[in-house]
Amino acid sequence: MGLNDTPTSERIHIGFFGRRNAGKSSLVNAVTNQQVSVVSSVRGTTTDPVTKTMELLPLGPVMIIDTPGFDDEGELGELRVNRTREILRRVDIAILVIDANTGKRNEDKEIINIFKSLKIPYIIAYNKCDLTETAVYSDGLMVSARNSINIDELKNRMAKLIKPNFSQKSICRDLVRQGDLVVLVMPIDSSAPKGRLILPQQQTIRDILDVNACALCLQESELKQFISKTYKPPSLVITDSQVFKRVSEIVPERIPLTSFSILMARYKGFLKTAVRGAIQLDRLRDGDKILISEGCTHDRKCGDIGSVKLPSWINEYTGKNLDFSYTSGLGFEENLSDYSLIIHCGGCMLNEKEMQSRMNRAEENDIPFTNYGTAIAHINGILKRSLKVLPEFNQFNFSDNN
Repeated sequence: MGLNDTPTSERIHIGFFGRRNAGKSSLVNAVTNQQVSVVSSVRGTTTDPVTKTMELLPLGPVMIIDTPGFDDEGELGELRVNRTREILRRVDIAILVIDANTGKRNEDKEIINIFKSLKIPYIIAYNKCDLTETAVYSDGLMVSARNSINIDELKNRMAKLIKPNFSQKSICRDLVRQGDLVVLVMPIDSSAPKGRLILPQQQTIRDILDVNACALCLQESELKQFISKTYKPPSLVITDSQVFKRVSEIVPERIPLTSFSILMARYKGFLKTAVRGAIQLDRLRDGDKILISEGCTHDRKCGDIGSVKLPSWINEYTGKNLDFSYTSGLGFEENLSDYSLIIHCGGCMLNEKEMQSRMNRAEENDIPFTNYGTAIAHINGILKRSLKVLPEFNQFNFSDNN
């Protein structure tokens, strides 16, 4: 997968924030060396977040996000500020743009406090330094979007804020070795994207190839025959969650088994939380509200896993009368207090920062949080088996749900 094909969720998200007319859009254009944002002298020209995916040296594949002024006013202004706050939940780096002629104001101090509360690495860029001869600020970098002053230095400082292991994450590279045979069970049904594979499947195949192992892809209808006839049992079987139960019945206990969704929760950094959340299914009561959330906005089919299959399986498993709500894409409930459980998709279309934000908001409200595959494994009584292949779960104690 080339840099131009890097999924949005795998890119470094860089957000530009600040007051109206601080020169955010001009600075975005200078950093990217492209006309990404419309620029004018009118305050509040940027009314909605503007995004641009590109390769930005020395950082690599990035998503640049230009946001409306944080001091926008009126009813529409409030909506724009809320959109800006949503962006904050998924950025890896924040650039606070301040007009060097006016200096830091209360709105700037407010957003710095938000950066700190969300643990977002940030840089203060004092823009329009070419228009002032006296202003000097020790807590940021003096830049000029118009004259390209310190633009390269700004990019170098952004690169230094990136975690050293940002690009070193993997789906399953640490679970397989050279020469291993890994079977990937990938059902093709009405909800499968036509002519392509979903992102977790692509990433898993790439991981397997990276360690010189062999990836064998098949549908669940072919699995039993393959297992019975192969002379070399696979070192690992990874399945789509929708057919987890059937696959677990076909694959002998001696062969490690897990799912794309469980591996994705691990990849996004919330698998232990997802395991604790799945166990909450056993504690649900009549009338409890469950939020089922997806990170993508695909067209829901009649057999959609999130809105059809999963609620049906949960109702059958719990025997309770439950109330389900649904969100998709970048939309996520602001008020979570009414929910007893949140079940999220694998999050392949959301970056790790966004997934961590959603998980943290659930934990702040003391609401269990899990994902599709982990919940489905628990419902089918195969969660422990699905985690055995993961070394970090060797000491996990299910009895006290720690």
